[in-house]
Amino acid sequence: MTCSSAMRRRLIATGLLGIAARPLSALATDAWPAKPVRLIVPFPPGGPVDSTARIFSQKLGEMWQYPVVIDNRAGAGGTIGATVAAKEAPDGYTLFLGSIHHAVNPSLMGKLPYDIEKDFAPVSFAAMFPVFVVAHPSVPANNIKELIAYAKQGGRTLAYGSSGNGGGTHLAGELFNMEAGTKLQHIPYKGSGPAMNDLLGGQVQLMFSDAPTALQHIKSGRIKVLGVASRKRSNMLPDVPTVAESGLPGYEAYSWAALFAPAHVSKPILGKINADFNIAMNDAGVRQRLLQAGAEADPGSQEQMRQRLHSEIEKWRKVIQTAGITSG
Repeated sequence: MTCSSAMRRRLIATGLLGIAARPLSALATDAWPAKPVRLIVPFPPGGPVDSTARIFSQKLGEMWQYPVVIDNRAGAGGTIGATVAAKEAPDGYTLFLGSIHHAVNPSLMGKLPYDIEKDFAPVSFAAMFPVFVVAHPSVPANNIKELIAYAKQGGRTLAYGSSGNGGGTHLAGELFNMEAGTKLQHIPYKGSGPAMNDLLGGQVQLMFSDAPTALQHIKSGRIKVLGVASRKRSNMLPDVPTVAESGLPGYEAYSWAALFAPAHVSKPILGKINADFNIAMNDAGVRQRLLQAGAEADPGSQEQMRQRLHSEIEKWRKVIQTAGITSG
């Protein structure tokens, strides 16, 4: 045996020993991804959840050196896409971008073909979509405290429009009624756009509106903004106080998007997806693009998402039951 061949064998053996010494979980993580990743979005292209997906998926694709392919599976309030995603192989190559609908649907629709807490593994919350309380200029209230007082005067009925029965903007209004003791009348529309058109025309007096629908009209002065319903002020309109600080302590409502994987994806792969996703969502360019789309980056840990999802399910279950809301 020559010296060079002996050395070569020692180097090979050392390399193999080094590989063998590494945990299998590390090896599995190193091998992922080895092909494109599919992201199921259970809503049509162009909406806030879809726009959010397209913003962060581009960044993840750059990081992973494989594209993240958007697969829109719209219908039935997000249940069609969720049903498809729940049945996919737990290998990390299919992810799912859920929304507030998936915390609401179990109480609103009854039995579903999937369980959002059992059939999915939480990866991270993704984005928060602020809800602004906005009013037609004819409403003589300039903040939440004045709105509550005005709504309670002399049996007056104020109507608020929403994007549809059981949607996030509807539930925000019903939560307001419960906590403020008001009796705002809900008028459902087929989407936020038609509801906003009637607010602009004065057919309804109020909306609990998502940011993309409301911002241009707030900035033009065609509607008044009375508060933002999220826990803290929005970077989109930082001078607008929260509902909680301007007349209704403890009130909080917003829409959101969150990243899931099918249940039983390995912990190392889930951990890598979460870590990379947080890097992507904390990128300055990604955050700026989200703001322009009416969303605020809101990533975190897997456990934070698990707890928050459960809290959202319980919170909206109480609102749906108390208000007697149905999916019809």
